[in-house]
Amino acid sequence: MKFLHTADWQLGKPYARIQSSDKRARARQERYEAVRRMAALVQEHGVSCVVVAGDLFDSSTVDKSTVSAGLSVIGELQVPVLVIPGNHDHGGPGGIWEQDFFKSEQASLAPNLVVWQEAKPVEAHGALWFPCPLLRRMEPNDVTAWLRDAEVFANAGGAQLPRIVVAHGNTIDFGSQSDVEDDDSAATHLELDRLSADAFDYIALGDWHGAKQVAPKAWYAGTPEPDRFPKGEGYAPGQVLLVEVGRGRAPQVTPLPTAGLAWHRVEHRLEGSEALPELTSRLLEFRTNRDLLQLRLDGHVGLDGRKDLDELLDKLEARLLRLKLTDGVALTPTDDEIAALTKGEDPLIASVAQHFIQLAQDPEQAAVARAALQELHAQLR
Repeated sequence: MKFLHTADWQLGKPYARIQSSDKRARARQERYEAVRRMAALVQEHGVSCVVVAGDLFDSSTVDKSTVSAGLSVIGELQVPVLVIPGNHDHGGPGGIWEQDFFKSEQASLAPNLVVWQEAKPVEAHGALWFPCPLLRRMEPNDVTAWLRDAEVFANAGGAQLPRIVVAHGNTIDFGSQSDVEDDDSAATHLELDRLSADAFDYIALGDWHGAKQVAPKAWYAGTPEPDRFPKGEGYAPGQVLLVEVGRGRAPQVTPLPTAGLAWHRVEHRLEGSEALPELTSRLLEFRTNRDLLQLRLDGHVGLDGRKDLDELLDKLEARLLRLKLTDGVALTPTDDEIAALTKGEDPLIASVAQHFIQLAQDPEQAAVARAALQELHAQLR
């Protein structure tokens, strides 16, 4: 049987670090559009269902408009959508899944949605499922522990059906690959190596936001819409997994793209103002209102170069959904710029310019000194 494995939709994510309210709204809307792109893949590949391995919603307290919008796009998928609660949208007391408004809107907008809140085998849609829902946000226990009992599989029935575990939690320390801005991984550690490899055919995981295979039969789907700046190699968000699985056969897993927005990291060293055109050409290729950029700059430029660089950064701030900037570019006026400032007819201006040139070498004073020198330079041109 074939199904789509996905996770970590986090509908309603606030994107608090995007300053513009309009841009925050665009980023939030793109998470719904990713589900709509998923609907096209459902039809294209003829899958029997979609499995969401936790964190469909960003929290258990999302507002009603988020609930309605989310259920509406789920209804558009037109196949069963099988969900377990994750750490963001946990089940149990206080969870979103038992709220009257959610139940009413689910019946109206998404009758194809099934939420598994119990750890017990379920035979459905051509497979035998073993859901491992999170019933509280901070769950210290391994929610797959019940699957270590061989009797669970022996008594589950469906002997010829593929057996699929669905769980949400961490399996390894991803360390430097996580983004400290969004370090919201589940507290639950899953010890998959303690499960019998022959007892199941696929483990559908959620929590890590990049698609990643962590065992021969175990994959993280990642989030279908990227939501953070990546670190390290091999981080692959913005996908769903097309899984073809049968009892006793190795699963065939194919990542399929679903991302609308792109999150980039760029590090660049400027060796003088003459290096600016290359950087400008590179950065202005990013898409307006579609891309987010973490930019780290160092090196040095002159006064005219600093003016051009500031204009470039202003454009990026306006165009991109977010610019996260670390600006370590030193101001080093060219010989001609220094001569124009310090050897003019007015000795007072020359003295002031020399003072600010010296201050510009002090990291704590550099910003003020740079602004003063640029203003002085502009007045003398």
